[in-house]
Amino acid sequence: MEYKWIALSNTTLGTLMASIDITIVLIALPAIFRGINIDPLNSFQYLLWMLFGYMVVTATLLVTFGRISDMYGRVRLYNLGFAVYTVGSLLLYLTPNTGDLGALELIVFRVVQGIGGAFIFSNSPAIITDAFPLNERGKALGINGVSFLVGTLLGLILGGVLAVYDWRYVFLISVPFGVFGTVWSYWKLREMGIIRRQKLDVWGNITFGLGLTVVLIAVTYGLLPYGSSPMGWSNPWVIAGLIAGTGLLTLFIVIERHVPEPMFKLELFRIRMFAYGNIANLLSSIARGAVMFMLIILLQGIWLPLHGYSYESTPFWAGIYMLPMSIGTFMFGPLSGALSDRYGARGLATLGMIIGAASLVALTFLPYNFDYVYFSLIIFISGAGMGMFWSPNLASIMNSVPPEHRGVASGMRSTLNNVGQLVSLVLFFGIVITALEMSLPQTLASAMASAGAPHLEGAFANISPTGALFAAFLGYNPMQTILSQLPPNIFGSLNGSTIETLTSLTWFPRAIASSLMSALKVSFYAGAALSVVGAIASALRGKTKIMGEGNLPGKQ
Repeated sequence: MEYKWIALSNTTLGTLMASIDITIVLIALPAIFRGINIDPLNSFQYLLWMLFGYMVVTATLLVTFGRISDMYGRVRLYNLGFAVYTVGSLLLYLTPNTGDLGALELIVFRVVQGIGGAFIFSNSPAIITDAFPLNERGKALGINGVSFLVGTLLGLILGGVLAVYDWRYVFLISVPFGVFGTVWSYWKLREMGIIRRQKLDVWGNITFGLGLTVVLIAVTYGLLPYGSSPMGWSNPWVIAGLIAGTGLLTLFIVIERHVPEPMFKLELFRIRMFAYGNIANLLSSIARGAVMFMLIILLQGIWLPLHGYSYESTPFWAGIYMLPMSIGTFMFGPLSGALSDRYGARGLATLGMIIGAASLVALTFLPYNFDYVYFSLIIFISGAGMGMFWSPNLASIMNSVPPEHRGVASGMRSTLNNVGQLVSLVLFFGIVITALEMSLPQTLASAMASAGAPHLEGAFANISPTGALFAAFLGYNPMQTILSQLPPNIFGSLNGSTIETLTSLTWFPRAIASSLMSALKVSFYAGAALSVVGAIASALRGKTKIMGEGNLPGKQ
């Protein structure tokens, strides 16, 4: 087998496995927390770190690892990443304790896994770009890029299937593939990139990593309720974190403009194709990064219970019903990457963004009890648009930089992508939770009166939409969760038939359908608007220009 295909196969396996682990815990969290004797609905801090900790770690380390890889060898650091990722997966499987200590161990081991994933994500595109000739890079990068998108969706299905048997299998499945991939990469991959021995920008790395970590932690905790507020933006620690993190990132920019060998190659943004490709990449991640999660909430909170699926089974079936999106990405990603080798990236990537915007607008026309045929068609088109944008845009970015800077360029692109996804989650969840906070208590109070329990109207005045959303998302009956939090004297006043009505499969979905659909429409319109701006940025990248070895633009 030619070396280029070995490089593509191995890096695609690594990217697929690392991306699966971004989402595999989403569906398996109830089983994981039950296995370590933790109630996820009363342990939001653990829940959020299990969900977002992996992404925070990878987003923070990608640029640093890309820079180090340019200095010491991309294959060497990629191989190390595969090994670290495998060790993290094994540690997660072996988690020895339960309770709070067990939850902390899981979070720490997820961080280890995330460090390995960051090495894989930051080096895979650079290794492929080094290995493939110019006329095949788009196709190769398209296949690798699609493996990331497909992996995030496959994680949902694997998490649901494996958690049925044992929560530890969710992490064990990565171990044999990780061992195989690690041995394969150390045996077969060879260094083809240009290694430049330079000094490490210590203060740049510290301020960037610390600043981005603090901002992302603050943003993550901003999603949690604080006091009587449904979200934590008024929490002094969140405010302090945002100010401190922003200050550190500002200091990072100052440092990068004055050190002789900066970590973050700001000069790369003088390359038009690199700059506009990354702007489009960031806007695409913000516009569509949380769409999958919003649709899963729609499926689990409303559509699946209305069609007879128990809340316990909805996480798994939501992953199954989201498959058309993965199929669309899988079909059009490699195809558009191959076409970009021939016709350039600008037209295909821009068209992909426009299709993505149109699919988001189309979702706003669906009723809450939609016909699945129309839903599957829309998300298939959305996945196709995602693949059409992702592959050519990735090839465009990687082709635009000098070979000796491919590692840091890949890390910068991946960082913007991961940060964009986290911002997307915060933005979309913020829109939905804010909208539900305004309407959900009144909606539920009115529904209570119709259910024969008007005396409970006041009990829902301070209900947290966050708790209701997380309950549905984790496969719990939201009304059982809400009722369990009522004072004993109020709960005791309910008769059996009223409780049976309130906790039925269809009562809660019908009660919140109008509020949730209105909130989702606002988030989808916001995503569509960002996609249109991203399409404009994509169109402004200019014609394909391949950067050969040599100095950066504007540098002597």
